[in-house]
Amino acid sequence: MRRHIVFILAALFSLYSVHAQADYAAAQPAPSVAQKTAAPKRGMLYRVDYRGNTSYLFGTVHVGQTSFYPLEPQVTRALSEAGKLVIEVDIRDTAALQQAIMRHGIYPDGQTIAQHLSADSMKKLQLALQRAGIPLASIARMKPWMAVNMLIMDEMARNGFPIEQGIELYFLALAKTQNKTVQGLETADYQLALFDSMKGAQQEEYLKENLAELADGQAMKKGLRLIAAWQGADSKALEAALLEIQNDPSTSARFMQRVMLDQRNPNMAKQIETLLKNDKTSFVAVGALHLLGNKGVPALLQQRGYQVQKLY
Repeated sequence: MRRHIVFILAALFSLYSVHAQADYAAAQPAPSVAQKTAAPKRGMLYRVDYRGNTSYLFGTVHVGQTSFYPLEPQVTRALSEAGKLVIEVDIRDTAALQQAIMRHGIYPDGQTIAQHLSADSMKKLQLALQRAGIPLASIARMKPWMAVNMLIMDEMARNGFPIEQGIELYFLALAKTQNKTVQGLETADYQLALFDSMKGAQQEEYLKENLAELADGQAMKKGLRLIAAWQGADSKALEAALLEIQNDPSTSARFMQRVMLDQRNPNMAKQIETLLKNDKTSFVAVGALHLLGNKGVPALLQQRGYQVQKLY
């Protein structure tokens, strides 16, 4: 099977342990811009110009480890020059995150996930929970998409890549020490509503596909390939990952391509247009897959007449 649960993870920002993540961002000491000037290039960095205003676009992964930091000087200088940090969702608003989770990821009182899944799917979910050491009671009211995304993030964390060390949290820590304004391109409610837009049968298929890759180890293999491509600033490998999604007929891949990328990228580009018109310099950090292909954010901005330069 060729499912893409790790890419779904890359599109989903910080649904769990929101208080811990916000506390991490607030407390983490920010590395100096001059620190470790030999740091390797990671991800991808674009510069977009409009009438003397500049917006830097940096492609991230939403998990991390301490070895990622500090990022290379070209990136940290761009952030230092910017008057504003812009990320997908401002996760410091923990109340909004929790409200979005309750609205879109949790069944109402009296309903459980077992009532919405077939006996076979429920059995597979219970096996996955047992392997992860997670009690069934802790996810009993979660919707299928949320339950399996939790398992994905748990698997990534157990393999050394927790969301608590993700790139956005690193940038938030830097922005805090530099007294920068922080802005979100989207809201948590909007992002989670996209997952919740899947009908019951789609959610069950999404869960089954992802559980299968967790069970056979394909999830981590694909995840590690994606992270390795990001760590090496390997655009060809990242483009290959996007092409794999586009050629995959699975429910997970179709949802990733049509909803989490194609549906969101035009709005991201529109908001970056607003930044370019109103802010002298801004630094925008979004998932790397949003910056790829002819429907990616840089391509959309270039099609609209903005000057776009790939720095690496």
